Amino acid sequence: MLFSNPGAFSALNWLFEALAVAAFVVEIWAFIDATRRPAPAFVAASKQTKPLWLIILGVATVIGLYTAASGSFAVIGILSVASFVAAAVYLTDVKPKVSGTGGGSTRQGPYGPW
Repeated sequence: MLFSNPGAFSALNWLFEALAVAAFVVEIWAFIDATRRPAPAFVAASKQTKPLWLIILGVATVIGLYTAASGSFAVIGILSVASFVAAAVYLTDVKPKVSGTGGGSTRQGPYGPW
C-alpha cells in the first residue's frame, strides 16, 4: 500500500496547512497595505489603479482564507498559488513604487531630488 504510514501523511498535511496559513497572512498583509495607500499614488507610479488592485487582492484573500480553512491545498489548487503570487507581486513591485521608496533618484534633498 502506498500510504501505509499514516504519520508521514499527516505530517505532510501539517506542512501544507502551515504553508496555506502563511500564504493567507501574506495575502491579508498585501490587501491591508493596498487599502492604506492613496489612489493617486498608483497612477503616479504607472501601476494599475487602486480599485483594480483591491479587487485582485480581495479575491486572493478570499481564496487564501478558503484554502487555509479547508485544511487541504488540493481543494482549489492552482488558484491558491495564483492568489499568493498576486499578493507577492503587489508587495515586491507595486508597494515600493506606490509608497515612494522605489524607483527614481536616490539622491534626495530637503526639497526633492538634486
